[in-house]
Amino acid sequence: MAAAVLIEEGADSGGKLLKRQVVESPYRHKKPCLYNTFKFLLLLSTAIIILTCTLSSNSQSWWESIAEQKHGFVTGLPLFTPPPSYHDQTSQRINNETKWNEIHTTTVNPYHLAYPRNYHFIMDHTEVCKAKAPFLVLMVAVATSDTSARDAIRRTWGNETLVQGELVKTLFLLGLPGGDDAEQKQQKLRAENLLYNDLIQSNFMDTYLNLTIKTMVIMDWLATHCPGAAYAMKIDADMFLNVDNLVIMLKKPGIPKQNYLTGMLMRNRDVVRFKDSKWYVSEELFPDPVYPTYALGMGYVFSNDLTEKFVQASKAIKPFNIEDAYIGMCMKNLGLAPMSPPDPSQFKAYNTRYNRCEFSQVITYILGSSQQLVKYWTDFKKPGSPC
Repeated sequence: MAAAVLIEEGADSGGKLLKRQVVESPYRHKKPCLYNTFKFLLLLSTAIIILTCTLSSNSQSWWESIAEQKHGFVTGLPLFTPPPSYHDQTSQRINNETKWNEIHTTTVNPYHLAYPRNYHFIMDHTEVCKAKAPFLVLMVAVATSDTSARDAIRRTWGNETLVQGELVKTLFLLGLPGGDDAEQKQQKLRAENLLYNDLIQSNFMDTYLNLTIKTMVIMDWLATHCPGAAYAMKIDADMFLNVDNLVIMLKKPGIPKQNYLTGMLMRNRDVVRFKDSKWYVSEELFPDPVYPTYALGMGYVFSNDLTEKFVQASKAIKPFNIEDAYIGMCMKNLGLAPMSPPDPSQFKAYNTRYNRCEFSQVITYILGSSQQLVKYWTDFKKPGSPC
């Protein structure tokens, strides 16, 4: 679906073809010069009328197109059509940091900004789940520029492919790079993907404010490209992940295989109304003062059957920029709720210091840098008992 109004070529811009009638004057034989002058003026007037209508209609269509694009952009990219070139994107990126509470949907757009099928995949790896469906897919939400984070993950927990006898896949989800050198950045991403074959990219702008879009695109990719996977995890790029402990948890007898979502649960969390906060959400976008229970976005696990349900639920949920709380709203819309993990202490946020024994018992930890991840992982994986 195109964001701009389309005008059928060959049709009159006014909507109907103008018909000309040749009116013969009774005096045409007596005064040919006068008749020819009259005929010329009539033709000239008709041409002017047609030209005026065409310009007026084209001008109107152009302004309608601009108006539609303004309402259809979250960061300067049309919702329904991919950008034709990076040169054309330069002027479109002016609204790159537009606040979500300043964005409005229109009747032109049947879905809103968080509906992932408004976008399309540039790099999608349709083959990654064809040979054998993985037991677990780790979907890393990472910035396009954060090459060091991707490299660190590839050297550590992202390199774990067979865990507890189960196939595990790690993939990185990206949007489009911004800035004047966006085309050069994109070329580097293509080269990186040729080397590692683990990047998935969609045509939304990759910004912090677009994390909800990024998360929903993750759900769409899992639903359409890897539906046979048993479980998936959305995880941030600054995380330590003990994949062994995660797979062990998922293979416990009591873990549901459907409608399951777990992680570090946030209950009765107030919506931040302070406009200076990065977590600010206006009452217009989310009128309730408290979020429904949700799993913290650092890393939450879910049965893969939920992904298509999330995509469909997003049609009915007004988008806002707190991605993990938005998934909580999707769960609520589906009549579901996140479940506490068997051992909640395994999903941890920040740690004050590294302890090999402790890291052997957790599933997640937020780290300070990619260098820290490599350093901790190297020690964590060395031979010998961790405790």
